[in-house]
Amino acid sequence: MTDIRAVSRQLADALKGHRADYIEARLEESQRSHITYRGKELESAGQSTAVGGNVRALVKGGWGFVSFNDLTDLPDRIERAVKQSKLVGKEESRLAPVETVVDTIANGKDVPLTIPLAEKKKLLDEYNEIIWRTPHLQTSVIAYGDSHKKTIFLNSAGSYIEQPRTDITLRISAVAADDGEVQQAGLSLGSRGDFGAIRNLHQQVEETAKHAVALLSAPRLKGGDYTVVLDPVLAGVFVHEAFGHLSEADHIYQNERLREIMVLGKKFGGKELNIIDSAAVPDLRGSYKYDDEGVAATKTYLIKEGKLVGRLHSRETAARMGEKPTGNARAINYRFPPIVRMTNTYIEPGKGSFEELIAGIKEGVYAKNWFGGTTSMEMFTFSAGEAYMIRNGKLAEMLRPVVLTGNVFTTLNNIDAIGNDLDMNQGGGCGKGGQMPLPVSNGSPHIRIRQCLVGGS
Repeated sequence: MTDIRAVSRQLADALKGHRADYIEARLEESQRSHITYRGKELESAGQSTAVGGNVRALVKGGWGFVSFNDLTDLPDRIERAVKQSKLVGKEESRLAPVETVVDTIANGKDVPLTIPLAEKKKLLDEYNEIIWRTPHLQTSVIAYGDSHKKTIFLNSAGSYIEQPRTDITLRISAVAADDGEVQQAGLSLGSRGDFGAIRNLHQQVEETAKHAVALLSAPRLKGGDYTVVLDPVLAGVFVHEAFGHLSEADHIYQNERLREIMVLGKKFGGKELNIIDSAAVPDLRGSYKYDDEGVAATKTYLIKEGKLVGRLHSRETAARMGEKPTGNARAINYRFPPIVRMTNTYIEPGKGSFEELIAGIKEGVYAKNWFGGTTSMEMFTFSAGEAYMIRNGKLAEMLRPVVLTGNVFTTLNNIDAIGNDLDMNQGGGCGKGGQMPLPVSNGSPHIRIRQCLVGGS
């Protein structure tokens, strides 16, 4: 593979002397493997390598962006980016100031690269065999992927950052059918390079398949307002999808209505409610030392003691809104410019145990896991993967999956208890601006919500 370190020295020389307000470049080399099963059969498996880069230039507030996978003629790439930016720019260029950084981060866990594809397939064969021991299954999906990427960032201010990243994901879905009824159950995991995170899942895989079948005979919930307890997975998805995206500053400054809603200091919940986004938490899928603009990762409180206190920024959005950059400019790969994205988004733990959260509920719903959903501004709809009735402070019968609907700000205000059992979900990925799936994690303790609209499905 091409030595991008040698190429970066050529690129750094080429950046000198260009008449732009600001120029930055990223070089990237990556190795990937994937294995996918659909039903009983192996659908695809393979490995790939890639190398490429991009240049982004700023002139009079206008950005020019050029990506490439041919690392020759770098001065021409820079010149094209500068010319593009001059076509766009008509205002003053504004970027929040940050320190110039020269840093090389050591390689982290890259275990997946040392494991043969055949060994990975053998493990997934075992999981697929377990799934298909279960009667009444209609189909299943197993999707495994891993990647190891090294990036070099440099800019016209003199920053130079080498940074590696390893990522692993595994998604398993089992679909059961009987007499016209169809139900599904799923398992989604990931890690920052620890292959052990997806080993020894045999029992969980078996339980997932059996749960899909058990749902066929579970009763439906009568829709209405209930006191609902969310597990850490579903609560984490809620805080990411329903609130986290509203905290991305590019959404805010471009949308007048959202600016009126997301006013710093506004009360959105009780004093126990704290919501954080932080890439500085070690060993999570959304973690890194520097973002794709060379800004150091931070711990950003979005809500503190129930009040809105922060939002997520790139250097440009921070300058536009007169705030500090938060290190949240991210790109999925060298083909895209960085945009404002979440990293590891979570609700801080409170003091209650799960048993204390459900103890006072006469009739309510315990909702776990998730299968998808939609958001539109402050309105959300999420499908839970599992649900159980709560009766007289105890878990009762299993239900068909339920759908939660509401206004995110009303729902945040209706959180009246937060557990002490924070857990981070490492599966899945985030999509925005055509860049998906970006590695993130989200999490929460168990939370209790009053007057939540719940529908059966």
